[in-house]
Amino acid sequence: MKIKLDRTLCAGFGICAKHAPEHFPLDDWGYASLAGAPVIAPTDQPAITRALLDCPVHAITTVPDRGHPGVTSGPSGADIIQQ
Repeated sequence: MKIKLDRTLCAGFGICAKHAPEHFPLDDWGYASLAGAPVIAPTDQPAITRALLDCPVHAITTVPDRGHPGVTSGPSGADIIQQ
């Protein structure tokens, strides 16, 4: 699974940090950033998917990762990727 966080869309709700704090730390103003690589380990995918689905402004999206083994599909059937 690979994800993208669009910081220009982030409104600072912090829901992503609640679900996956190790992947979405908040800056000094309460806006999320993406920590580490955008490729998400299978063990972290449930928390990332919950963060993605609960984001009120849809700042987190998935991106197809055609070259990475173990790519999974998101809820809509599309591969999950992050920029």
